[in-house]
Amino acid sequence: MLEQVAEKYYLQGYNCAESLFLAGNEYYQLGYDVDAVRLFAGFGGGFQLGDVCGALSGAVAVLSAKYVDTKAHDFEHTKAYTQRLVREFQNLAGARACAQVKPLLYSKEVKCLNTVKVGAKALENVIQEIENA
Repeated sequence: MLEQVAEKYYLQGYNCAESLFLAGNEYYQLGYDVDAVRLFAGFGGGFQLGDVCGALSGAVAVLSAKYVDTKAHDFEHTKAYTQRLVREFQNLAGARACAQVKPLLYSKEVKCLNTVKVGAKALENVIQEIENA
């Protein structure tokens, strides 16, 4: 399951966005060099200021990498797929912004691991839905 792969990366010290990107890259065999994870450093903590959750940002990156061949405007489902994922994440996490998700899912013991798992679950649910359509 994607959740387990994402957990593995989070427990190695990657932030939420990095963990989702690395997990999605591995699980869906996207073929990105692991050094690409550096692109997601600033996405953690909701862009470092409590905005859009890093787990959601990382999940959107995986979704895009999986389905978009060239650019967003060349793929007719970019908007619909992204909206599905955002809604699914919000449904599972209770919010989209890190500052709102954190009080719901964060704990001192596991930090943002629960958020990473929710992001992975939302992504996996949406991809299964897309693949089964």
